[in-house]
Amino acid sequence: MTTRSPRFHALLIAACLALPMLALAQQPAAAARETGDAWLDARLADIDAYAATYRDAFVDEVARYHRAPRDLVQELLARPGWTPGDVYLACSLARQAGRPCREVADRRAGETADWATLARTLDIAPGSPRFHALKRDVVATYGRWARPIRVDAELAPDFPKLPREAARPPAGTATDKDKND
Repeated sequence: MTTRSPRFHALLIAACLALPMLALAQQPAAAARETGDAWLDARLADIDAYAATYRDAFVDEVARYHRAPRDLVQELLARPGWTPGDVYLACSLARQAGRPCREVADRRAGETADWATLARTLDIAPGSPRFHALKRDVVATYGRWARPIRVDAELAPDFPKLPREAARPPAGTATDKDKND
């Protein structure tokens, strides 16, 4: 019988702990996804993290509440360069536009490479009633997942009991801390 050294066991444990980090590192950066709404972009990045741990719950959510076939959700998750946030957004935009998720996903993969442009072509631009409905659906998703969420100023009137996200000063604006430095 061969005995293994404590060093071998330490290396094995370190390797096991590193595997989830390697998987996350292989996913495309969510920063490349810009919808034109900073609050939504941040939630989509968080959805990426949630789905990395709770993939089945994520797939169930998109299939059930965004009316996407389960096989399609799995297929989109396997597409190179696609994150769970991309899948969620494609199916959410499709639902708001009254179109199949596959159509919106294929348009994103083909003619329209960025989400903000695709949303505008579907008449779901930031500030529009359908974009607001999409953001409300994100809050509902977080509720079903029992995941904490802060709403932005646009959503605050719809969800007065939820905590509000701190307002960020516009880019290039000096903050009080900057003035004191």
